[in-house]
Amino acid sequence: MSIEACTALVGTGDPDRFAAAMAAPVPARRVLFPIYAFNLEVARAPWVTAEPMIAEMRLQWWRDVLTEIGEDGPVRRHEVATPLAEAIGPDTALILAGVVDGRLWDIHDKGFDDTAALWSHLDRTGGTLMWASAHALGAPAETEQLIRNLGTATALASWFQAIPALEARGKHPLPDGRPGAVQMLAREGRQRLAAARRSRHGIPRAARPALYAAWQAGPLLARAAARPETVADGTLALSEFRRRAGLLACGLLGRW
Repeated sequence: MSIEACTALVGTGDPDRFAAAMAAPVPARRVLFPIYAFNLEVARAPWVTAEPMIAEMRLQWWRDVLTEIGEDGPVRRHEVATPLAEAIGPDTALILAGVVDGRLWDIHDKGFDDTAALWSHLDRTGGTLMWASAHALGAPAETEQLIRNLGTATALASWFQAIPALEARGKHPLPDGRPGAVQMLAREGRQRLAAARRSRHGIPRAARPALYAAWQAGPLLARAAARPETVADGTLALSEFRRRAGLLACGLLGRW
């Protein structure tokens, strides 16, 4: 029950966030890895069983962990819950509860009525996660919306990459999967990224490593906008050179 266990979990289950966290200073890693490990556990919960009630019980377990952290009392011992309680405070625990709620879609997917519903889901999951991570590193309340925008756009890029796998599981991940609709989503994601970048000077330096998780979002969304068919056929990806260059920019220059 240590930071090392969280690091190993993220390294295996979420290699992109693992790479982003490894580009951060060591003190930031001790906050980010437990949060990312928590996110991984919550994201997995709906997929480990075909029984909706059992999946809901798994999510409730994590809600209870966050309640315990929020009450600043004893927290159950667990390889992720224990380091998480050491890494975050009650305020961040309250924010992370939104991530748990967002994962209900994975259990009871009925599709999205429109793009607004999709953006809401991406905000509840990716936007909330990035805001919680930044908040835990000291980001002030006035930066919440721009950080949420960045996290939501980053979540869209990851969502696009997951489309074939989600459809294979019988999900309906897009309200409209036609190329033109995908292009419009990608363009809006790029607009959110651009708005966040224009305001990045307002984010304290100590909190910026939480934003490194966006290191691939810009190029991926640009590719989706230019070639929307790559979303449907599962070929939306960056070259290894582009990946390494983006990660280097995060680690050395703090760019995302």
